[in-house]
Amino acid sequence: MITKKQKEVFDFIKNYVEKKKYAPSLDEIKTKFKLASVSTAHYYVSKLNKLGLLEKRLNQPRSIGVTVGDESSVDFYNQNNEVNSIAVPILGSANCGDATILAEENVEGYLKVSRNYLNKKDGVFALRVEGDSMNKASIDGKSLEEGNFVLIDSEYKNPKNGDYVLSVIDGCANLKKFEKNAKTGEIRLLSESENPKHKPIYVSSEDDFMINGRIIAVVKK
Repeated sequence: MITKKQKEVFDFIKNYVEKKKYAPSLDEIKTKFKLASVSTAHYYVSKLNKLGLLEKRLNQPRSIGVTVGDESSVDFYNQNNEVNSIAVPILGSANCGDATILAEENVEGYLKVSRNYLNKKDGVFALRVEGDSMNKASIDGKSLEEGNFVLIDSEYKNPKNGDYVLSVIDGCANLKKFEKNAKTGEIRLLSESENPKHKPIYVSSEDDFMINGRIIAVVKK
């Protein structure tokens, strides 16, 4: 039997997911209900999990799946029981300016995405865009504005010139257009922005650098 407080917490999580398409963090639950600690928020989530109303995904911190009606925590079904959208994990933010935001792979929640955005499911995650250095870039006609989400194909590791990529430089994530000089092997990460302050990033052999995937879609928020 669900208590009144548990019902309030569940309704908050459910409404949050319906509005933002991803789940709130335990800290947001703590703040909303003025709880003593994050542990108390975790207690309520665990209780709702045992009641079958929530699913806490294993090995994915701060990730909560809501199980309501015909919805599963990973795939979302229409009335004909056909999968029409999926939940993509949100792994934080990436800077569209200088590479200054750490790429910490902690799942913040899940973004409900139409199957029309994706022709694959495995290896895809979402990042929140921060900065303005890619606001003139066009991916299927959509620019990368601050607050949008980008979907990343993490299995794409060998970019071609002109690809929009997620790279990690010295532990910091950024979104840029990839360019490699065929003769010298020099790599540049280019901005496409209305703001003239953003300059190319030149990657040297001394940088701790890797390509962490390609941008395959932009989800406007």
